[in-house]
Amino acid sequence: MPARPDPTAESDLTHRPAGESDLTHRPAGESDLTHRMGGSDRFRAGDAAPEHVISVLADRQHGVVSRSQLIARGLSERMIDRRIERGWLHIVHPGAYAVGRRGLSREGRWMAAVLAGGRGAVLSHRSAAELWRLLPPLAGPADVTIRRWRRRTRNIIWHCSVLPSDEVTSLGPIPVTTVARTLLDLAAVAKPHVLEEAMREAEHRRLADSPSLADLLERYPGRRGAGRVKAVLATGVADLGVTREELERRFLRFLDRYRLPRPRLNYPIQLPGRLVIADCAWPERRLIAELDGRAFHDNARAFESDRARDRALLVAGWRTVRITWRQLHDAPALLAGELAALLA
Repeated sequence: MPARPDPTAESDLTHRPAGESDLTHRPAGESDLTHRMGGSDRFRAGDAAPEHVISVLADRQHGVVSRSQLIARGLSERMIDRRIERGWLHIVHPGAYAVGRRGLSREGRWMAAVLAGGRGAVLSHRSAAELWRLLPPLAGPADVTIRRWRRRTRNIIWHCSVLPSDEVTSLGPIPVTTVARTLLDLAAVAKPHVLEEAMREAEHRRLADSPSLADLLERYPGRRGAGRVKAVLATGVADLGVTREELERRFLRFLDRYRLPRPRLNYPIQLPGRLVIADCAWPERRLIAELDGRAFHDNARAFESDRARDRALLVAGWRTVRITWRQLHDAPALLAGELAALLA
């Protein structure tokens, strides 16, 4: 049997932007990893030894494989059973095996739980929060979301839901809910202070994705835990990665809803000695709306620069109002009335 790396070693799961190798979005239907490997890895009689095929797959998946993956690569049920009998494959969950040795890293245990869930299964809830490093490690069963209800499996908590493809991604080889979906799920099962801790960490590490948490609150207004998320947001401890583009889209929808005139976007204004690009401007009213989000206005230097620019614009005859996601979400009617008065 070829020498294999120690699967108990912890792997580096640093977050990378979508599109890079360790963090790629894929449709929920492809998240069981059954077809992740190319045809060159498939076992055929007279080709690579079964042990080599299994080892290559396990090396990509934190030391674990599933029965369905091995069958897809040409191994028969009997070939798999013989390797279990010989102690080369160790049963972690029904249909999911550790290869070569019993010891697994946390990532290996999570990977095995997802593989045991079958097609469409993803790591979720508290386990997903730990994988994203939003919460410290905690011993306990793995949380896995699957499409159809099943009885509880030892060391796995099953959650039944058909997840849209934009709420699922992968971190390394492990299919997992997006950060926003993870936080919404966590809100349904965790105590408020745990949720707040995770939301703070997501804010601190700029783990923004689309759809944002704000989008999911609109998508699932009555979902269990939604009230807890809103309560944390109301404290101001996190704006949850609402990007400038998302805030801009929300602002335009807000204007349309209240029948207010749309502004010129990214409007250039020449001031003495400098050019200013206003987020939104109504030139005929000499009014500017700056869309503020903590993700791009939360350090001291940016704060001071914004205020200095506002003063320079005021001297040039431009009024500036600053609008946040929370104002759009919590007090839209009040904001609409104020803007209407300014635009009159």
